[in-house]
Amino acid sequence: MPITKSRLSMAPMSAVLPASDIKRARDFYERVLGLEIADQPMMGGFMVHAGNGTQFFVYETKASHGDATVAGFLVDDLEGTMRELRDRGVMFEEYDMPGMKTVNGVVDLGDAGKSAWFKDSEGNIISVNAM
Repeated sequence: MPITKSRLSMAPMSAVLPASDIKRARDFYERVLGLEIADQPMMGGFMVHAGNGTQFFVYETKASHGDATVAGFLVDDLEGTMRELRDRGVMFEEYDMPGMKTVNGVVDLGDAGKSAWFKDSEGNIISVNAM
């Protein structure tokens, strides 16, 4: 039986990130990462604008973060982006696991590009990727 696409196959999607301290999270995304926060207040959180019209919502909750990547940025220049973020105080994660080892925060995925990961102020894991 063929797979039938749902309405979701054409629907835009954005990430929703938890924050235990909404003020600290807003400061991180606005001041540390230099992203624009939507002027319109939203109940329980705030919307963050990223590139090419994309956005994500950060909301206050007591729920804990996971141990997996929750969102990612696609950039043209990974090394330059990492340098800028490090200058802003971002620390990149180091991983050493089967099939993936970072060197100075970067994993080379061959034809799939390169990736790096950092944690936001709330412990959410965010990736930065370059093809």
